[in-house]
Amino acid sequence: MPPRDPTVWMWAEAQRMLGRAERLQQRFFEPARAGREPAWEPPVDIFEVPGGLLIEIALPGVEPERLKISYEGDVLTVAGERPLPCAAEPAVIHRLEIPYGRFERRLALTAGHYELTRYQLMHGCLALSLRRVD
Repeated sequence: MPPRDPTVWMWAEAQRMLGRAERLQQRFFEPARAGREPAWEPPVDIFEVPGGLLIEIALPGVEPERLKISYEGDVLTVAGERPLPCAAEPAVIHRLEIPYGRFERRLALTAGHYELTRYQLMHGCLALSLRRVD
């Protein structure tokens, strides 16, 4: 049961939200690891619609030629790389919040078989349409 004093409840809720934000930041923005292992996972939205799935993946600044999309079994994989914009010249980083380096996101799809019918990278989001195959 929440406390009766609203300031106590609001402070506790603010602390919970900050904790969740910190966990998300650690999950999505880990520093790059050695080698060619993925350094981060992009956030994803999945919508089930009549006849299939719509999937949106946030990939700010990723060029289409740096993407690889595959679907095997019931796992959809989107992988690629987002290079640092100043990798060819010396730079002092003052803030680095947007993830860079290799990424990979594997999504176990809901029961059923699908085929990728359309994909489009636009405004920093990869939109995928999958049609349910019976």
